[in-house]
Amino acid sequence: MKTVIVCVSVSHGNTRRVADTMAQVLGAKVVTPEEADVEELAGADLVGFGAGVFYGRLNPRLTAFAEALPAGRGRAFVFATSGLREKPRAPFTRPLVRLLEGKGFEVPGSFTCRAFDTWAPFKLVGGINKQRPDTADLAAARAFAERLRDAGGPVS
Repeated sequence: MKTVIVCVSVSHGNTRRVADTMAQVLGAKVVTPEEADVEELAGADLVGFGAGVFYGRLNPRLTAFAEALPAGRGRAFVFATSGLREKPRAPFTRPLVRLLEGKGFEVPGSFTCRAFDTWAPFKLVGGINKQRPDTADLAAARAFAERLRDAGGPVS
């Protein structure tokens, strides 16, 4: 299965660690939006989109990249890392999932985990979630990727 993961990891490499963990399971190539080849994505069986969360939203570089993609087919997944806990009624990944579905992608699931964060007020105390993503978070990311690899249906 040909898989490409498009990842924006800015502050501490949190999202890239999750992307690399998933890539090991999926045999995927990890690229930034600027490195991504739209033709390669169109030829992939599975495309991942991941970013850190800023102000409750995924990094705008990733969102802008996805908005610029032509309509397509195939499977995609979305993942995110965040210093703050996700609100159950408003998942961080939902807007991008809906965008991709609107472009014709099947999105069988998404993944989020907490991560080290030194955004404004947290910087004063040395940051929050200093050890995250930890081994349990990366194990959960690995299990999510295994379900994507092994199943054709939803993998939530």
